[in-house]
Amino acid sequence: MGWAVCPIRFAKEGDRFFIGQSAVRRRPIISGADLAPSLSRGGPRLPPFLRCLPASSPSPRRSCSAAMFVSDCRREFYDVIVSQRVLLLVASDVDALCACKILQALFQCDHVPYTLVPVSGWQELETAFLEHKDQFKYFVFINCGANVDLLEILQPEEDTVFFVCDSHRPINVVNVYNDTQIKLLVKQDDDLDVPAYDDIFRDDEDEEEDSENESDGSEPSEKRRRFEEDVIERTMKRRQRREWEARRREILFDYEQYEYHGTSSAMVMFDLAWMMSKDLNDMLWWAIVGLTDQWVQDKITQMKYVTDIGILQRHVSRHNHRNEDEENSLSIDCMRIAFEYDLRLALYQHWSLYESLCNTSYTSASLKLWSVQGQKRLQEFLADMGLPLKQVKQKFNSMDMSLKENLREMIEESASKFGMKDLRVQTFSIHFGFKNKFSASDIVYAAVSLMENIEKEGPEAANFIKALDSLSRGNLDKLHQGLNLAKKQLRAIHQTIASCICTNLVISQGPFLYCSLMEM
Repeated sequence: MGWAVCPIRFAKEGDRFFIGQSAVRRRPIISGADLAPSLSRGGPRLPPFLRCLPASSPSPRRSCSAAMFVSDCRREFYDVIVSQRVLLLVASDVDALCACKILQALFQCDHVPYTLVPVSGWQELETAFLEHKDQFKYFVFINCGANVDLLEILQPEEDTVFFVCDSHRPINVVNVYNDTQIKLLVKQDDDLDVPAYDDIFRDDEDEEEDSENESDGSEPSEKRRRFEEDVIERTMKRRQRREWEARRREILFDYEQYEYHGTSSAMVMFDLAWMMSKDLNDMLWWAIVGLTDQWVQDKITQMKYVTDIGILQRHVSRHNHRNEDEENSLSIDCMRIAFEYDLRLALYQHWSLYESLCNTSYTSASLKLWSVQGQKRLQEFLADMGLPLKQVKQKFNSMDMSLKENLREMIEESASKFGMKDLRVQTFSIHFGFKNKFSASDIVYAAVSLMENIEKEGPEAANFIKALDSLSRGNLDKLHQGLNLAKKQLRAIHQTIASCICTNLVISQGPFLYCSLMEM
């Protein structure tokens, strides 16, 4: 799946890497069959799940506010599956991992039997469904399934129910208006802008009935008059139908032209846990990591990120409120989450400040560090802060305490002079006991690196399981392994980008810059 990112950050789509100025995803214009597969053959008709209505039933007319979205996750989702065997189909991204961890914790509380299957593409999704469809009636899709016609692709039995918790947008219109087999777990505050039902679905029964009205033995003159009236009426109906189809194509094109992301799936699952009064500090942390993944990967806007951060901050205050006496008596095994303003530098607390500045996409793009002039600007930036090279090139933990205490203020002050006004961000950090402290972005980088590790060990799902385990506080060794791997990957990305730019491999294509790389 492609992802567009900030100026120097490359994003993979097949064997191409894109650089873009906007976080909005653009897809190639797709055919009518792709817009709504079940509607494209024979003109726009009612979707399959509505065609089976009795002839006497009124034509279904509904708005997007109907029951296709689950309004009460506890009653309409969790209470339905809590006594059933469930298949979890989870996409390979950190937000999906976090949502999966929260749901696993809830299932563990209520002893819900489930099977977890990681998927990384539509082919794997279809294969996993075909392998398990005879064993399960209820399927939960996490960060997959919302933007395709699931009934058309999977062809499930009539009693099969799909619960879809997916942050990908736009949601396929057939999924939206199917309230029998597909239940969408979507945050109600999201602006989905789904087209009205009457604008994209039309019942053709009336036209088919008109074709059956033949003569009934009337006079020739009467028959001719009625025939002429029928021809005029049919002509008007065809014209109206063509106009409706043209308007429908335009509406669907506008709706499905761009890809973007809604509220984090981990936040949706945390809301469910909170609604059930089963929310724990661990679940809250996973929701934070899921949101941070969206921001680190440029899947959401800064405004959306700040809004959701504010929501989670209230939960952090509720779960981590301690007075001074309790703060002094913390056990070594405790877990504490704190809101803070931090620097937009990748892994700098587990790396050297110099390496982090060189390998963070934001600073690398702002200073143009792939060029000689950019390297000079980096030296000027460090000199403006008054930081000696000896200090910034050693591990962050080994820097002088006098420098670390005022480091953030020094960097923010100098960054604005060099055009980096967004170097300070709102985020959260977590403390495990007295020694281990990690920011939410650290966890994201570590989990992503474990999932994308090319040195595979064991079965195909081994990387997925490692990344999933690294989110638990009992597996700090895997988390540290992910952090070390993330540093290597960031270096490799920076070196590859610098090589592409310096050898003029980056090509301008409309609103995008792209570069084709040979697979290693």
